[in-house]
Amino acid sequence: MHSTYYLSIDLGATSGRTIIAKYDGERVEMSELTRFETTQIHCDGHVFWDLPHLHEEILLALQKVKTEGITLTSIGVDTWGCDVAFFGKDGELIGLPYCYRDPHTDGAMERYFAECMPSQELYERTGIQFMPFNTLFQLDTIRRENKDAFAKADKVLFMPDAIVYMFTGEAVMEQTVASTSQMLNPQTGDLDTKILASIGMKRERFGRLVKPGDRVGVLSRKVQEMTGLGPVPVVAVGSHDTASAVAAIPAEDGNYAYLSCGTWSLLGIESPTPIINEASFRHNFTNEGGLDGTIRFLKNITGLWLMEQCRKEWTEGQVPTDVNELNALCLNSSLQSLINPDDPRFAHPDSMTAAIRDYLAETGQELPQKPADYVRVIFRSLAHRYAEVVELLRAISPIDIQRLHVIGGGSKNNFLMQFAADALQIPVIAGPKEGTALGNALVQIRAAGLVGSLSQMRGIVRKSIELKEYK
Repeated sequence: MHSTYYLSIDLGATSGRTIIAKYDGERVEMSELTRFETTQIHCDGHVFWDLPHLHEEILLALQKVKTEGITLTSIGVDTWGCDVAFFGKDGELIGLPYCYRDPHTDGAMERYFAECMPSQELYERTGIQFMPFNTLFQLDTIRRENKDAFAKADKVLFMPDAIVYMFTGEAVMEQTVASTSQMLNPQTGDLDTKILASIGMKRERFGRLVKPGDRVGVLSRKVQEMTGLGPVPVVAVGSHDTASAVAAIPAEDGNYAYLSCGTWSLLGIESPTPIINEASFRHNFTNEGGLDGTIRFLKNITGLWLMEQCRKEWTEGQVPTDVNELNALCLNSSLQSLINPDDPRFAHPDSMTAAIRDYLAETGQELPQKPADYVRVIFRSLAHRYAEVVELLRAISPIDIQRLHVIGGGSKNNFLMQFAADALQIPVIAGPKEGTALGNALVQIRAAGLVGSLSQMRGIVRKSIELKEYK
């Protein structure tokens, strides 16, 4: 067959990228088109996403597609979960979307449980892990603060859906990203009306429900004029980035756990049905939507955010600028101290190195003295946490976990991967590093009718990339 081309728009919490996927009938070849910063704006004590900046960067990428003469079969968009944007009846953006790291939701869960719905009932209705920045608590906070955006918004759209709306004019709600909100009922597959009523919202303020592989629409006439492209179809992919990443896991059977490793570490299994019981509630596991009606039963773990924030504090010349050389500093330390990456103090501290030192001092452990010590503490602590969560997964789920598949940028970190293999005592298989963008493209390829099942998609992944195994 002749090759077909797809554009994966993959927006992470620290950087965004647009990637061209070329499919020749057997393999997918990925080539980066553009890369840019995912900008956060700090204003008046709050943190917002610069959505207009993301819109401009995507426009530039589409213009580059035209300049390079690439004929796209379709476009797909994935981003992080939970955050939403507000739009008026005229289609205009109302304000900037809050970033999930904004501290305005501190204490929001407790307020909601006390005044709206008990935590046990909320978990039974959603199966979603409790985190203060879940969409439900963000919206409840905005409502309580009497923000104009909440009252005036005609449409409330999750971040990937907001991007799709800005480029097509179609207001949709893709199921996998909606599942991160703690408002979607996994039994019905749609937003829970009782939960919506608890914060004074109605279902019609959200877009029409779509699932991975559904065609949303085409680039709007205005976007066509601005880019020189024609009416290119836009396809709903696993719009929550982890859903797309899990679609690209190169597994041959079901006896595995997966780790999507980046700013966040998302560790879990695939389940045909939600796992909502006393143990999953007690250990705060989440049931998010996946492809083909599967459930991503997982735990969100603070990931390489720890390293990213420490790196910002180290001056030029204090540590290597090359990320691989920086990671290798862990070999220059023998510090045995460990932190709990999920301690709330690491969510948005003024100083990450100070937060780590405070934790270690309070727990009576040896303190880091140099950057190499911090690097080692972070990597070993993450690996230790991975091992703890895998043991919980074994106890709660029926999966016989025999290996860990690691996808995302963290899979390139040889040192973290080896620490993980040592802690888990099972093989760790790393790759693909651009798993999210690849999974995004695979859903588009399937929507084009060129591949069938999820297992066939994963067969394409195994043909297309090199994997590295750690023992």
